Amino acid sequence: MKEENLCPCDSGKTYATCCERYHKHHNAPTAEALMRSRYAAFVFGLVDYLVETTHPSHRTKHLREEIAFTCKALAWTDLSVLECWQGGENDKVGKVSFRASFVQNDAKGLHEEHSRFKRFGKAWMYVDGDVKG
Repeated sequence: MKEENLCPCDSGKTYATCCERYHKHHNAPTAEALMRSRYAAFVFGLVDYLVETTHPSHRTKHLREEIAFTCKALAWTDLSVLECWQGGENDKVGKVSFRASFVQNDAKGLHEEHSRFKRFGKAWMYVDGDVKG
């Protein structure tokens, strides 16, 4: 991706000034920043980043394969952050609700999730989420 291109996380910033720094350093300052960077990682197929930013207690045996499959099967097209609870720079837990659009096999889809995040050491980590069916 070129530096002047907008970040897919819909922050309005360029990728170079937004999620790229988290993808390289794994140190998002808030739960929302981590959620946005994980969305961008799904867009770009950054499987290692997605595994590494999943809380160790939730890294299942097949997590890497499941993420890789999702990255290949879905083309993410849009992100809207709906609401955030806690998850700030001084918090230990946080929640983020979001809506993400995707295309799969030429059909449009919508993923709505209420995600939970928790600090592991100093780093924010994705714990799990409730997906709206």
